[in-house]
Amino acid sequence: MSPLITTDVERAAAAIRSGGLVAVPTETVYGLAADATDPAAIARIYATKGRPSEHPLIVHLADPLDIERWAPDASKAARLLAAAVWPGPVTVIVPRSPELPAEVAGGRDTVGLRVPAHPMTQQLIRLAGRPIAAPSANRFGAVSPTTATHVADDLGDRLDPATDLILDGGPAPIGVESTIVDCTIDPPQLLRAGAVTADQAAELIGASVAAASGPARASGMLASHYAPRCQVRLVDHPDDAAALAAGTSRARILDHGDDLARYARDLYAELRRADADEIGTLIAVLPPAEGLGHAIIDRLTKAAAPRG
Repeated sequence: MSPLITTDVERAAAAIRSGGLVAVPTETVYGLAADATDPAAIARIYATKGRPSEHPLIVHLADPLDIERWAPDASKAARLLAAAVWPGPVTVIVPRSPELPAEVAGGRDTVGLRVPAHPMTQQLIRLAGRPIAAPSANRFGAVSPTTATHVADDLGDRLDPATDLILDGGPAPIGVESTIVDCTIDPPQLLRAGAVTADQAAELIGASVAAASGPARASGMLASHYAPRCQVRLVDHPDDAAALAAGTSRARILDHGDDLARYARDLYAELRRADADEIGTLIAVLPPAEGLGHAIIDRLTKAAAPRG
C-alpha cells in the first residue's frame, strides 16, 4: 500500500491548512482537494492533474447552510436544489463570492458548489475550517478514481509525501461524478449528468431544467473525457457486443444490463481493469436511458470519443 494512504482525518485536515493536497473520498468519486481560498494550493491541483487552468474546480462545503456564506447571491433555484439534495451528488453553479479566488473558478465569475455525502470528507472540511476545491483525483481527461489505490496509481508519483496525503474512505458508492446544474441562468441548465437526473432536479426546484448549451464551463463538458488507453466501442444490445467481440482481437465486453447502480459503481474500475489487462477494445453495452443510465451513457460516450 502506498505510504501516502491514511485514514487519519485530523492529519489530512492539517495538510489542507498547510497548503498541501489531499485526495478525498466522496460518494461519487475521489477528489484531489486543497484549500479553496488559497491560490497557491489551487495552482498545485492544476499542475498535479495536468489540468488547464481555465477549467473551473468544484468547491466542497461542510454543511448545506454554508451556501449563505460562499454564495450569498445564489438564485432561488440553487438554494432549493441545495436544500433538497445536500449532502449529496449535485453541484450547483452560482455567482462566485469574492471570498473565493478567481483561480478556483478558472477565472470565471461563477463557481460550482456542493456538499459531499461522505462522512470522512465532511469531517475533514470542518476540521480544516475552510472549503476545499476538489476535482477528480486523476490525470486530466483520464478515468476517474473510485478507490484510494486508484489515486495512488495515477498520482502517487506527483504527490509530495512531505505535504500531501490520500485519505482512504473505501470504494465510492455511486461511482460517477456529481450532477452539475447551472443555476445562474433561467431556466437552469444540466451541464453534466449524474445520480440526480434533469427531471428530478426540475421537480425539486419546481421549474424546468434545460439541456446544456453554450461553451464548456464545467467539469466533464468536453467531448472526450474519462478515457482509458484502450479503445472503447459502444453497442446497444448484448448480441451486437458478442458479434463485434468475435471479430476483434483482445476484446472484452462490459455489460451490467439493467443494474444501473452496479454499472455506475463499477464503471471506472472496469475501464481501469481493461487497461491493466492490456485489453485492446472494450465493447460496452449501453444501459437504458433512464435514471443513472443517463450518466453512464454520458461517461461511456466521452470515453469512446476521438481523442485530440
